[in-house]
Amino acid sequence: MDRSGMDGSGPDGSPRPVMERNRGARRPGRGHPAPGRAGVVENSGFEVPRPPAWMRWLPAAYVALVLLLETVTPTEWAVSFLLIALPVVAAYTLGPLSVAAFTAFTLALEGVIAGTPCCTGHNIHQLWENHHVAAYIATALVGILGVALAAHRRRQERHLVRAHSVAEALMRTLLRPVPHQVGHVLAAGLYRSGEVGTMVGGDLYDIRATKTCERAIIGDVRGKGLKAVRTVADILGSFREAAYDQGDLLSVAARMERRLVREAAELRDDELFVTAVLIEYDAVAGEVTIVNHGHIEPVLISDGEVTPLLGPPALPLGLGTLADVTPTAYTHPFAPGDVLLLCTDGLIEARDHDGAFYPLLDRLHHHFTGRPAPGPADVVDFLNTDLPRHTRVFQDDVAILAIAPQPTP
Repeated sequence: MDRSGMDGSGPDGSPRPVMERNRGARRPGRGHPAPGRAGVVENSGFEVPRPPAWMRWLPAAYVALVLLLETVTPTEWAVSFLLIALPVVAAYTLGPLSVAAFTAFTLALEGVIAGTPCCTGHNIHQLWENHHVAAYIATALVGILGVALAAHRRRQERHLVRAHSVAEALMRTLLRPVPHQVGHVLAAGLYRSGEVGTMVGGDLYDIRATKTCERAIIGDVRGKGLKAVRTVADILGSFREAAYDQGDLLSVAARMERRLVREAAELRDDELFVTAVLIEYDAVAGEVTIVNHGHIEPVLISDGEVTPLLGPPALPLGLGTLADVTPTAYTHPFAPGDVLLLCTDGLIEARDHDGAFYPLLDRLHHHFTGRPAPGPADVVDFLNTDLPRHTRVFQDDVAILAIAPQPTP
């Protein structure tokens, strides 16, 4: 996964549907599969995951085990009957044609073991004894079932790959790549889904440059997975339209609040809400305006100091009618050399093997103190590398957006 969290674009910049098969098989921050795990691309352009090597070699290992047992056990033991299961073992990883080939090979091997004086010392007349004939028939039937099972497994794999790929393409369309420069700010973003094997989730971010300022949002929808995608689309669509209005940041938040209330009424969900932070950077005034709707406070990295920018709290978007509290905007100086970090709770609530949360402020302070002023990409790269060292399993989506004023020429 690159810094924008949007790897997998085609040559023309359009999303290319590729299912992420195994996050643990990837290097942190990279969007390429580990060596030896490349998938097979079918005619439709979707990438079907390739089984691991031990699974592909399982049928051959099973045959070797049976032959070994046939050699070391007494001749009256019908060890060769274990070969009846070979087509099913092959169907676990191989395709229908390969399973059919393994079935034919199994029948031939059973005949060799049953009645070949030169190889096993058996009488050739034993080849057609009743129990051996029954084994041949059973193997053929199991082989037919194995072929059907392999064909069904292949169809299911393609169906799941298409479903995941379409969902990822949708999410990449919603969470568009964060440009390196947006108006008067530099920016970098990262998205990591809590759903294993896909990037679909309920976290969101975006940044827009208007004629007078730059505006950004980061948010977290209640719930995760496909159920949250609709709300993500509504919130981002509302922000991208309202960000260019002439009103202040509070009016942008109010417009998003109204949209979410309508969405909750359509879904008949009284508990639908989104925690969000809205940011507005004024390059002329050299300050940033913040409106926080129940989200994690932005973190300012300035001169080696790491400071949460606390301000008046407000209810999450969608719950504004529950209390008579008016959201309030607050400002803070924001000069070249500073980096403003926005994140979702999936970052600070990531636990290690002892259950301890990720110490975001301590890790940032330890890494950037005494060093040259970082850029947004430096901060995102550090978190993308440091977070997997803290936790191996991500229980929630993680979204990170870092912005910094463009240095003055």
